[in-house]
Amino acid sequence: MGGRISLDEIKGPVLRELEAFDAHFVQAMRSKVPLLDRVTRYLVRTRGKQFRPLLALLSARVFGEVNEKSYSAATLVELLHTATLVHDDVVDDSFQRRGFFSIKALWKNKVAVLVGDYLLSRGLLTALERKHFDLLEILSGAVSEMSEGELLQLEKARRLDITLDVYFDIIRMKTASLIRSACVCGAKSTTSDPQQLAIMGAFGEKIGMAFQIKDDLMDLSDDVTGKPKIADIKEKKMTLPLILALSAAPAAERNRTISLIRSRNLDPEAIRAVLDCIRKYEGVSGARRYMEEYRDRALLELQKLPPGDACHALGKLAHFVTERTH
Repeated sequence: MGGRISLDEIKGPVLRELEAFDAHFVQAMRSKVPLLDRVTRYLVRTRGKQFRPLLALLSARVFGEVNEKSYSAATLVELLHTATLVHDDVVDDSFQRRGFFSIKALWKNKVAVLVGDYLLSRGLLTALERKHFDLLEILSGAVSEMSEGELLQLEKARRLDITLDVYFDIIRMKTASLIRSACVCGAKSTTSDPQQLAIMGAFGEKIGMAFQIKDDLMDLSDDVTGKPKIADIKEKKMTLPLILALSAAPAAERNRTISLIRSRNLDPEAIRAVLDCIRKYEGVSGARRYMEEYRDRALLELQKLPPGDACHALGKLAHFVTERTH
């Protein structure tokens, strides 16, 4: 695709629906408890690109007109995603989220954990109130997978022994499962065809894999200061560029790099040595090839769907995922 794709042009087929979704989402988070209402208003003000609701609404639009169930699907997905982010910031001891202070930073751990729990419960209640049991089943499975993925990553991070297969299992559970569910739940609001739903699920999972690999790559790309963020290395997370570089490096260099990452305080010299290893053994270019392969496989899934503006927008979104800079 020529030229950089903007999120605004992708939103075109569901622009009005996204505006209507906003009202659904805000209403779903409302509380009579002043503190909770204050925190949720802050979350609404500081949220990101609405990538998952956009996926849900476009997936619905592929097979028909966006309806109340489509809005429920998008709201459920965004509530569960927001809940996991709030909890992640507690687990990762993170004080920032998208350039804003995290809930953990502003209101401390207890409030952050309880707000995350509240959002999860609001998601479940939203589905139950509208009797969307099929959506609840899909998304409950995703939440379970996400938790398993996080725990598997934590277990492996301690030993720094993540193989390529384990890495893909982790990101399939941790990231791709919710993106897959966003596509399936959206589609389920306008079609009940099992084959079409399976295609949407396959598309969502492949885009989710590409999305996470892109996150790994962005952690190594230069930020506004002209230096890589390398938050993942500092948190001792095994990302795809690092795994690929370590698997290509001779045993002595691999062991030395792992020892540096294991060290309690990663000083600038140690970080530079780890980055040199990743560059020397082409971890970034290798990861980029995997990302593009997942994107291309997702695009092949779209060829099996009814053509139209929503399907075309999903194709653009696949390219956007791999080309974004933040």
